[in-house]
Amino acid sequence: MPSAPSPVLNPDLLDTGTPPIPQAQGWAKAYDGSHGPLIDLSQAVPGAPPPDALLHRLADAAADPANTRYGAITGDLALREAYAAEIGRVYGAPFAAGNVTITSGCNQAYVVTMMAVARAGDNVLLPTPWYFNHEMTLTMLGVEPRALPCDPAAGFVPDVATAEALIDARTRAIVLVTPNNPTGAVYPPQTIAAFAALCARRGLWLVLDETYRDFLPEGVERPHEVFATSGWEDSVIGLYSFSKAYAVPGWRLGAITAGETVLGEIGKVLDCVQISPVRAGQAAVTWGIDGIRSWREGNRTEINSRAGLFRQAMAPLNGWRVLSAGAYFAYVSHPFEGAPAAEVARALALQRGVLALPGPYFGPGQEGHLRIAIANVAADRIGILGERLTGFSV
Repeated sequence: MPSAPSPVLNPDLLDTGTPPIPQAQGWAKAYDGSHGPLIDLSQAVPGAPPPDALLHRLADAAADPANTRYGAITGDLALREAYAAEIGRVYGAPFAAGNVTITSGCNQAYVVTMMAVARAGDNVLLPTPWYFNHEMTLTMLGVEPRALPCDPAAGFVPDVATAEALIDARTRAIVLVTPNNPTGAVYPPQTIAAFAALCARRGLWLVLDETYRDFLPEGVERPHEVFATSGWEDSVIGLYSFSKAYAVPGWRLGAITAGETVLGEIGKVLDCVQISPVRAGQAAVTWGIDGIRSWREGNRTEINSRAGLFRQAMAPLNGWRVLSAGAYFAYVSHPFEGAPAAEVARALALQRGVLALPGPYFGPGQEGHLRIAIANVAADRIGILGERLTGFSV
């Protein structure tokens, strides 16, 4: 009697790489502590909790029976209105609550957006080095993540002419992350405007992931002018995370900014995957947009200062080069020519108690690089990084 066939899993999912950060954290568990406490530079998490006032608002909201009920698919109206007013201040343009959908984190915002703009067999341009969850999402959806290489000599800022040469009949969108993960690069407003114009002209979506928008360098108050132009709703979708600026990654709150027609379609996806975002967190953040504004500004200054401290710590080290550094991330080249980046990162964790991520986690052609997440480490820990790296070899 023939045996029954075994069930199979989605081949596109099987072709998707496993989440890389847990693998790297496994290396850290083998560190013997001989050089002092682990310096974890692997993941972009806020290094300090939010203000007590915000936590108290969460506690009050969690105790409200009304917040145990389902909410609106697109998020509670109070938060959508407050966030629309906030981005109106940021971009100098009017937004309505109908331009905003609240999601369970920015990763979910990205997944549902990609499901709305592309289907299996299509392709989406991702500047490389890319954020690994962006590539993973596309791969599991059967959408080709098409690499748009960014030149380190240009500060890892993508080139619009290079992008246009990669567009074909199957291209549906271009994704930009600014300030960038993994490089920390801040894209100039004129670059973002050029990509918006390209997408409008070629009938593509420009998806702007601005998770780290609140940490622009001092003096840069407006990220770009794209949302101030007429007709942006026809070709631009903005993504945001409350995790970093409000120091609440565990609350899982993000946002999508788009035209009402687009958000109506995205709402179909959200109804299938979340029904409604967590309501107590929404209530707390609604208050927090104005309620902890001064704390957020102080946190921005503190986080931004760490990029300078990181450059100082790395400057005396032979062979190590800081190619780009921003508020949350730095991208460096290591001095061990020919050594796989994963080998370098593993040895750093085991021998010196410094955990960074290998460049290949972020796309092709990155073997000579490591990503450093600097925002979650106190300034004094950044200062001793140079000591840990001195004399290190693979």
